[in-house]
Amino acid sequence: MNPLLGKLHPYPFERLRALTRDITPSPAHRPISLGLGEPRHATPALIEQALTGALSGLSSYPATAGTPALREAIAGWVARRYGARIDPATQVLPVLGSREALFALAQTVVDATQPDATVVCPNPFYQIYEGAALLAGAQTAFANSDPARNFAADWSAIDAATWARTQLLYTCSPGNPTGAVMPLAEWRQLFELSDRHGFVIASDECYSEIYFRDEPPLGALQAARALGRDDFRNLIVLTSLSKRSNVPGMRSGFVAGDASVIERFLLYRTYHGSAMSLPVQAASIAAWNDEAHVVANRELYRTKFAQVTPLLTGVLDVKLPDAAFYLWAGVPGGDDVAYARGLLAQYNVAVLPGSLLARQAHGVNPGTGRIRMALVATVEECLEAAQRIVAYTRTYK
Repeated sequence: MNPLLGKLHPYPFERLRALTRDITPSPAHRPISLGLGEPRHATPALIEQALTGALSGLSSYPATAGTPALREAIAGWVARRYGARIDPATQVLPVLGSREALFALAQTVVDATQPDATVVCPNPFYQIYEGAALLAGAQTAFANSDPARNFAADWSAIDAATWARTQLLYTCSPGNPTGAVMPLAEWRQLFELSDRHGFVIASDECYSEIYFRDEPPLGALQAARALGRDDFRNLIVLTSLSKRSNVPGMRSGFVAGDASVIERFLLYRTYHGSAMSLPVQAASIAAWNDEAHVVANRELYRTKFAQVTPLLTGVLDVKLPDAAFYLWAGVPGGDDVAYARGLLAQYNVAVLPGSLLARQAHGVNPGTGRIRMALVATVEECLEAAQRIVAYTRTYK
């Protein structure tokens, strides 16, 4: 067996199940889960219709590069959303959701024959970043979130020697679990580091269309263009339709950016067998070409956050995030695991302890004392969960 598999950490939800296995939730309350970040709004009819209308495509092998029509639809969306022009033939690839692409990109980029090959990640983080790095034969380094800077990653915590051996940097903006959005100055800093040390930046932007301000979140391609980097050198952006269009089961997204990296990534994917079926491509074209359902979806989240957040601010250290569908809340007493266990036992509400989403780095686990709540259920369920959390927290010792 691959010995690198032994380096993988248990997934956060696996750890949470182990930590709560002995708990029998109170039967007085129906279960409500705010733990899993799985979109639960209805899939738009136009996507379903496009999918079922293209089922004849199941009789054909799809090309790994996708159809020209899909690549052009993606390039068109990028131009409308970010004002950035990408070549549909050389700078974009469809992928089976951003998760598999985030993993596969590290297998393409990392050269494990180099001593101490390093992948840098924000902390807390989406665990695929770390797993991808370890299975590519690299080591990881973490930039802890900074509460004083709206929980943005503190890249200055990474020393010069670490940057010098870094081959890949994962970013997440809007962030999971913090909801923080990277400003242009932060992108300038990372681009300068990439130019100096030659590493690839993988920008995970799967939450980009769920936001609460008037201005949509700045994307990496948009930032690169604003800074005169129209070739998108050493930059790969990854996103998907899962959150934007409520189709997590369709497994559809794309990567875009540096043509030279895309070329090598296509080679890897051709051997890996990661080709999107033609019906899913047809449904994806319909999704990328329509914004009305995205606006409606965003308004549902805004309604939930507008009603739930004020309830929780009275008992938890929490505020409206910049974007994404999570609340990143500090709990009284600072023991996020104990708090989550008690909430489940007494009120049958599941949340994810923040310490399970982070690693001990620079002498601290930056997720300790916080919980992540995914407001993906209905408005009514989220409100009921918030009311139970308020009641629980007022008596929590």
